[in-house]
Amino acid sequence: MTARDAIPGLAANAAAPAEVLLRLLKLEYDADVVTRLSWRTSVPDEVAEAMLAHPDRRVRSALAESANADPGLRARLLDGPESDAILVAVGPHPYGTTAPPLPDRAYDRLLNHANSNVRYETVAAPSTPAHVLLPLATHEDRLFRLAACRRGWGELTREVREALLDDPDPEVRTYAALQVMEHDEERTAWLVGASTANLWRWDILAYGKLERGLAERLLTEGTHLERLVGNPTFPADLAAPLARHEDPAVRLAVSARPELSEEERAAIDWEVRPEDRLDTLLWVWRAREDEEVLRRCARSAHTWLRRSAAVCPALPDDCVRLLADDEDFGVRLLLAERHPEAPPELLLDLFLHGTHRAVGMLTARPQFPSAGLARRCADAADPRERALALRDPETMPELVERLSRDESASVRSAAAFDPRLPLPRLLELLDDPWVGSAAAANPTLPVGEMTALLDRAGVPG
Repeated sequence: MTARDAIPGLAANAAAPAEVLLRLLKLEYDADVVTRLSWRTSVPDEVAEAMLAHPDRRVRSALAESANADPGLRARLLDGPESDAILVAVGPHPYGTTAPPLPDRAYDRLLNHANSNVRYETVAAPSTPAHVLLPLATHEDRLFRLAACRRGWGELTREVREALLDDPDPEVRTYAALQVMEHDEERTAWLVGASTANLWRWDILAYGKLERGLAERLLTEGTHLERLVGNPTFPADLAAPLARHEDPAVRLAVSARPELSEEERAAIDWEVRPEDRLDTLLWVWRAREDEEVLRRCARSAHTWLRRSAAVCPALPDDCVRLLADDEDFGVRLLLAERHPEAPPELLLDLFLHGTHRAVGMLTARPQFPSAGLARRCADAADPRERALALRDPETMPELVERLSRDESASVRSAAAFDPRLPLPRLLELLDDPWVGSAAAANPTLPVGEMTALLDRAGVPG
């Protein structure tokens, strides 16, 4: 390994001063370095200015795509080359969350930009706030009206909603109808017959309010029966005979209907496998604040009901404890991912023994345990478990140093980043071919050593 391989770590080092970060921007474009710079939670003003004015558009693009970058800083890209406006319009798309919005003045510029792609990307961006979209509900451009339907419906006035439901553009009418179909039989019936709604038919059958005549016609057509039968407004007497349907997906949908008793569910031949992905049952989610319904679902023998209860934040404490020991992996994982009071031991157990890719993200949950992990995990056979010892606030520097010599690169990397690692060992790890970058990101690395690393790597001064 060369010193150059450790350089990306400096870009992420929270203690790196402006003079170190500015030198990194003199490198020939390096995606790893630039991405880490742009995703820093704190960027010195002079570094931000250098990125804004950088001649390489890829550097400016990384800044525009960073959810950690100050929104005002991202907005200032509009003062640069005209082509950068599209970068600002598209903006960040962080996983599982929404980036902070731009200042309102930036939206004024984007929505009035000469380039139509900039305007349309702006209204489509997840981070564009509802108060920016609401005035667009009466805009002459149908794509603006579509955006207002999708994202601001609940805050529109009754008059504006009615106008959108009768909009001259069929696609706008479709999007408006989709917003009210759960409570409007007529709009659901219209959507079923609208060619513009074909893309949404799967959702219409599952969530639209069904008039009996329409339900009977759709049953006769026989398409997507599992979605139709799962609709809580599909008549119970029409659903009952389908409990013996040849399609197991249809039988499963019938077995999870709200009107059934536990005995009636048990009489149906249904199956939920551990790897099956199931949407939360609509009738359970609508009752997500109703403790009586949640208790009934949590205690049900039906896996789908228990999985649906597990995602409801209002699930009573005794039901949380019950589902934490559920036999179904999906129930336990959903509880760990979604419930704010999921037991720490559940998160730890899933992280160590679960095979689903989602378990790796459980360490980011605020209730993931840390106290006592040094004693419990430091000598474990699994390297992922040994690395957990470093989460313990009571872990001593001696143990951090021992783990920095672990046979597993992932454990050494975690130790290299730990501020409790003694400095002499930290400096040694800068030359480790696998973890040098992690060592360079350690905030206890002295500035003089950062500068020396840049010099050894041949980074311009």
